[in-house]
Amino acid sequence: MKIAVLGVGAMGSIYASLLAKKGHEVWAIDTWSDHINAIKEKGLRVEGASGDCTVKTINASTILADAGACDLYIISTKASGVGSAAQAISPLMDANSLVLTIQNGLGAGDRIAEFMPVGNVLLGVADGFGASMKGPGHAHHNAMNLIRLGEMAGGITPRLEQVSSTWQEAGFNTRAFADINQLIWEKFLCNVTFSAACTVFNCTVGELMSTPNHWKIALGAMQEAYIIGKAKNIAFSFSNPHKYVTAFGKKMPGARPSMLLDHLACRPSELSAINGQVPVMGQEMGISTPYNEVLSTILSDREASFAKAIK
Repeated sequence: MKIAVLGVGAMGSIYASLLAKKGHEVWAIDTWSDHINAIKEKGLRVEGASGDCTVKTINASTILADAGACDLYIISTKASGVGSAAQAISPLMDANSLVLTIQNGLGAGDRIAEFMPVGNVLLGVADGFGASMKGPGHAHHNAMNLIRLGEMAGGITPRLEQVSSTWQEAGFNTRAFADINQLIWEKFLCNVTFSAACTVFNCTVGELMSTPNHWKIALGAMQEAYIIGKAKNIAFSFSNPHKYVTAFGKKMPGARPSMLLDHLACRPSELSAINGQVPVMGQEMGISTPYNEVLSTILSDREASFAKAIK
């Protein structure tokens, strides 16, 4: 299978490495030129949960057009990069090309729909899948639980099962689901709980949960998202969201959400697709979202200061 991975940061590097190691023709596409040059010169090294291996068969470029038409395009950019990735893919893909997008937060499918029909779009959710960059051409795989895949329109199809099998054969724990939107929303609740609150208070997941006043704010933000999800008829697999997100957090007490890592590096985060998305939906539906409004305002102001500092 010919596969292009758009956005080969930490997560994308793991995807590209394992798929190429299995023998697929993989194109790693990213704007980080030092990373792309390192892959070209020395290969892509990944160490950690999936072993320690340098794959030298990966094609790498800063320009997607170099890859041309592919069987599968994997969008693993930040949420803010999904639209531009879809715009770049649209003129290259053929009738049988599939697009798989794996991001935190909501709205990836809608962003893709602005630039192409979504009949060939698959959605993914990474659960307990941690990774970090150690330098250009070198990623660390922290953990791997499950990659959930589904058709944007729902249901189980032969092509979905084929993509799921491709990932499984490459070493990923992957499953196809008939209702991927339910799973996206369940992950979204966890992201809303921990992302903004850990970032505002500059703490790990465990530190957030052990500080009562901070944890109350995090749960308040989550509850607002849960109420909106119920109003949208999301079929959550649980009836107690507090218990669900608490169990999730207890599995990774030392983790720092990617939003916090972005802010520590003074770069924009996926705020608009996570906590910032809750007030947008709340306003559309007439549902009050004060916790997320305050958290999002604090962090959006902070991100604006990053931009000013760069200028």
